[in-house]
Amino acid sequence: MQRDRRSSDNWALIYAQSVALEKKVPLIVLYSLNGNFPDSNIRQYGFMLKGLRETIESLRKKDIPVYVVRGDAVQSVLKFINQEKAGLLISDFSPLKVYRNRTSTVSRSLSIPVHIVDAHNIIPVWFTSDKQEYAAYTIRPKILKQLDEFLVPFPEIIKHPFRSMKKPENFQAKDFIEDLIIDKSVSEVSWIEPGETKAFEMLESFIKHRFEKSDELRNDPNQNKLSNLSPYLHFGHISAHRVALVLSKLEDSTMKESFLEQLIVRRELADNFCYYNDFYDSFDGFPKWAQTTLNDHRYDEREYVYSPKQFEDAETHDELWNAAQIQMIEEGKMHGFLRMYWAKKILEWSPDPEIALQLAIDLNDKFELDGRDPNGYTGIAWSIGGVHDRPWFERAIFGKVRFMNFNGCKRKFNVTEFIYKYNAHNAHNSF
Repeated sequence: MQRDRRSSDNWALIYAQSVALEKKVPLIVLYSLNGNFPDSNIRQYGFMLKGLRETIESLRKKDIPVYVVRGDAVQSVLKFINQEKAGLLISDFSPLKVYRNRTSTVSRSLSIPVHIVDAHNIIPVWFTSDKQEYAAYTIRPKILKQLDEFLVPFPEIIKHPFRSMKKPENFQAKDFIEDLIIDKSVSEVSWIEPGETKAFEMLESFIKHRFEKSDELRNDPNQNKLSNLSPYLHFGHISAHRVALVLSKLEDSTMKESFLEQLIVRRELADNFCYYNDFYDSFDGFPKWAQTTLNDHRYDEREYVYSPKQFEDAETHDELWNAAQIQMIEEGKMHGFLRMYWAKKILEWSPDPEIALQLAIDLNDKFELDGRDPNGYTGIAWSIGGVHDRPWFERAIFGKVRFMNFNGCKRKFNVTEFIYKYNAHNAHNSF
């Protein structure tokens, strides 16, 4: 269990139990935790481990023990499998290089079969397409063509009749958290609680209180009309498949259509990009037209150039950008519309595209609760490098990459209200 940390609606777990039942053997879940990762922080690890506690307890009640082991991700898995004399390893799936390399190394080092199950996407990424898709409009028909086949009800995990003789130690999230070698300066957030139960409560509250027939308010950063499901989807506490099943029963509306587009097409497009493009986090991953135009404007004069610390501390001349950065620092989230503006301004105020890309990734992965996610890498690559977009009118610095400016934001929503909400200083200077 690497990416989808839940006891229900989990195709990897469902498949694992079906094989274990067929073979009449115990089923064991393994979670490998290195915990020596200074670039990560307590905001993310705290949410992950506190949510894992509920999953462990839920599976224990079904006689499926969960072992949480510390140490090198590869060696700890190999050691555990050899100790338990396992006959088959089933892993969930992530398109990110760190997980793919880990699974590949483990697979090559074992003499038993290793099966990978995409428990994150509604349609497994390799079924949707066998190549990197150019944009949403190219992947959408492929998804819609197969959606009815894959968007089916989940079988339930049953109480496992073949019990393991050994029992894992009790999992204490607090003890694990205290022992982690991570950045503890980025504090945990209080507006959201982790775990499978809280994920379903958030989905229910979204439908009851924030789900409108029109998606107009959802696109306004001043309105609380977001689902707030992103952290739960990222840490695997809830399945996008389950969310789609629930929302598909609602009355048709523009918000329903828009939300399902983001949940299914855009999210699975992000996994497609990271799976088929090993350079999803570098300049070389941009489409050729974007690389060419950014190179053509590489040495354009920048009116403002900020240091990484100035960006991180929200010390730019642009109070809207500062407010968005403050929102991310304080809440571990940023409204989707502002994420685009935020990343594009980093390109405009950085010495070159490579520095801008890395800085946006670093800030996103440090403060966002759902950092280190295909959606994050893809969104930044769209904003800075034209991924899944097309060439636009040429201008300084951006070349033909889509441009966004402060005045455009003013036409979309009340920026003054947003700025004051996040205590940005000297807000009157922006107008």
